[in-house]
Amino acid sequence: MRRADQNGNPHEPQIIALQALVWVLGDDARACRLLALTGLDAEQLRAGAADDAVLGATLGFLMAHEPDLVACAEALSLRPDELTQAARSLGQ
Repeated sequence: MRRADQNGNPHEPQIIALQALVWVLGDDARACRLLALTGLDAEQLRAGAADDAVLGATLGFLMAHEPDLVACAEALSLRPDELTQAARSLGQ
């Protein structure tokens, strides 16, 4: 699924998920919760940042806690359903 923003730039699921991952990691408590719930350690997360499974797990993590999903979408200037659609595209 290919979407475009207001400037015509494509919103690929991987790009959305990477932006969401950066947002998650911007808060220490949220980042620790991501690592704890996914079972990944920091090195695995770094190594898997380009892996659809890791990116999908990041979006799945956000979808499991609606306040974070909404806050992340707002921070990325997206609608929450765009994060959800990206997650589906990545196998979540």
